[in-house]
Amino acid sequence: MSSEALPHIAMYPWFAIGHLYSFMDTANKLAERGHIISLFLPTKTQTKLGPLNLYKDLISFIPITVPHVDGLPFGTEITADIPRSSLSLLTTAFDLTEPTIDSSLRNIKPHFVFYDFAHWLPSLACIKAICLSVVGPPAVGYLISPERKLIEKPITVVDLKAPPQRFPPSSIKLSTHESREALTLLTVKKGGQGGISFVERLMISYIDCDALVFKACREMEGIYCDYLEAQFRKPVILSGPMVPRPPTSALENKWATWMDSFEAKIVIVCALGSECILKKDQFQELILGLELSGLPFFAALKPPMGVETIESALPEGFEERVMGRGLVHGEWVQ
Repeated sequence: MSSEALPHIAMYPWFAIGHLYSFMDTANKLAERGHIISLFLPTKTQTKLGPLNLYKDLISFIPITVPHVDGLPFGTEITADIPRSSLSLLTTAFDLTEPTIDSSLRNIKPHFVFYDFAHWLPSLACIKAICLSVVGPPAVGYLISPERKLIEKPITVVDLKAPPQRFPPSSIKLSTHESREALTLLTVKKGGQGGISFVERLMISYIDCDALVFKACREMEGIYCDYLEAQFRKPVILSGPMVPRPPTSALENKWATWMDSFEAKIVIVCALGSECILKKDQFQELILGLELSGLPFFAALKPPMGVETIESALPEGFEERVMGRGLVHGEWVQ
């Protein structure tokens, strides 16, 4: 089959590692079936996903230059580069890429485009726009179901403690602290082009797409998928279970050499993700616990709140006590 006859899918995920990885996993799964994938990525971030690209003959990365917005550090590309207080500025930069994405889509002419937070994308080129959710059907149905009317009226902690009225019978209910956390997320201040709020962005993304896609299976979450189909009035497509394959590249030599100096399967690896920033006392309690384990350990952590570097946050004498068997690293690890 010629490349012109193969299904061609473009993808444009939100600028956060969790979203980028999720789209990369989906791209690999689609490429495995012979689809051509064009994945839009911030220019410098491509190096982070390159080792995860298992089908380089079918998956191509299209570099996106993230526009600078006043208040954002120069060179910012993803959420891990900035504090949470600057997310609205990155959202604005994300929305400013709309003309570039529009032009690229008209040029490459894919059959479908997958997106998550680019709520403006369905209104662009005349192609099918598919909303790929990085959150599972139960959470989407519980939190942002249209029957909650989130755009029309304010929601409270008490409201979120109970599911929507037509939500499938289940034991899913939020405690007070969980409801408070969810409310904080749903009521994020307006950001991006046009001053759209986070919940409005989500609702428009789900409502204006041609179909919803979830990394889920009907055997486990079918009743929630049926609920979402009825609420959003559009097809819900499930990928089935998706377990990421190991990356194709080798670990950096300096890390591989350090790991190989110990017996197999005894090193404790602690990685909390690119956006988890602990308080200083939590950070110190965690690494002191790793020290007390008596085992070799490798911790990849962000500097704690209010601290510029990992080194300045370490407990007194820590480096000397764990020298040769423990590492705490504050940068990207590959």
